[in-house]
Amino acid sequence: MNSALIQEVITGLESTPPFIAPKFFYDELGSKLFEAITLLEEYYPTKVEKFIMQLYTHEIAQAAINCDALVDLGAGNCEKASELFDSIKPKKYRALDISQEFLELALMDLQKRYPEIKMDAQICDLNEDICLPDLVDDRKLFFYPGSSIGNFDPQKATRFLKNIAALCNGQGGLLIGVDLDKDEQVLNKAYNDSLGVTAAFNLNALRHINRLIGSNFNTSHWQHYAYFNKAHSRIEMHLRALQDVEVLHPSGACHFKAGDLIHTENSYKYTQASFTKMLRDAGFNTIHTWTDPQEYFLVCYASAES
Repeated sequence: MNSALIQEVITGLESTPPFIAPKFFYDELGSKLFEAITLLEEYYPTKVEKFIMQLYTHEIAQAAINCDALVDLGAGNCEKASELFDSIKPKKYRALDISQEFLELALMDLQKRYPEIKMDAQICDLNEDICLPDLVDDRKLFFYPGSSIGNFDPQKATRFLKNIAALCNGQGGLLIGVDLDKDEQVLNKAYNDSLGVTAAFNLNALRHINRLIGSNFNTSHWQHYAYFNKAHSRIEMHLRALQDVEVLHPSGACHFKAGDLIHTENSYKYTQASFTKMLRDAGFNTIHTWTDPQEYFLVCYASAES
């Protein structure tokens, strides 16, 4: 059992307010539940992003021309990146994710379909600085779809983008999907689906933590709670205690009263102007943008060319 991981989880649970980092959503079951979320009627980001990517395939390929290595940040099942292979034509594909088993299975299947592309998995936590020493001389296209950048608070998002800009080393760039600020009702429905898949995804973090650190969370004592925080322009996801709860863990116990919340995720929403400014502040130069007719979602190519 990883003592640093145990301490990270316990520190979060004992914080005020308590929290669980979003990376703990993604064990094998959590990854599959997120796949299911992307198919839900209420969850628009995946569908709208795909529409934009397909509609502007040629323009995106022209902007990101001459890619040596496609670096997929938070690759998941690798499906989104694989849809770029025919237009971008990378020589190498590097898939980065925190869920090792899920990623390696996805990559195994993908390599059979595209034997001409050199493929590698890299297990990493995107909350930490990314290192790619073996790709330093390659012209890289970093790919970060799904508005995953929204899981970082703006200060951490800027630091993350600065890291990517530095890794480009004056060539290539970043292709990124960003969820835009919109009607609260649309946002709240997207994170509170009628089938309860998002609720299952949120609660599964407790099961994952039980396996990782030996705690004894009972998911029947908790419920999914998500809402749009207008002041911070973000969806907040929490787990709410349905009764007084004592959770045992290797270092002792945590106590929660009925109604107490554990914060599990933020999903920040941006305007086109605020996000393009963030990209420029991070060190990117020319920025191409594409959106859908309703302006629900934004796809950007940010060039690192000097």
